[in-house]
Amino acid sequence: MNRKELVGAFSIIGRNQDEEGLAYKGTLDLSLDENNKINAKWLINDTQIQLGTGFFKDSILVVNFNYKGDNEIIFKGVVVYKCITKDLLDGFWSEKHGNPLYLGEERCFRMGEQKELIH
Repeated sequence: MNRKELVGAFSIIGRNQDEEGLAYKGTLDLSLDENNKINAKWLINDTQIQLGTGFFKDSILVVNFNYKGDNEIIFKGVVVYKCITKDLLDGFWSEKHGNPLYLGEERCFRMGEQKELIH
């Protein structure tokens, strides 16, 4: 597998980095910049945008991410995805100020092209 095969849109389900492990849903868009570095953009629960850049080697994708939280505070973290296939990513993540006793979890499923229904 190579980084170009990862480009595309994914549907995600995850759990937060805390004792409760609250669930969330969203989307992840992966693209390549002019230097073939991976750009990531998450939309969590239809409200929170997170951005990141990363690298890919040996079926492992690592992305450093950040987002603006409450009171305009910038949160930073890292997510590590094991690329099971180009269509399925299994990951864990941690934020700098998150609870160090826990890791967040995330699973990503490639979004297929919607096909028009024929009547």
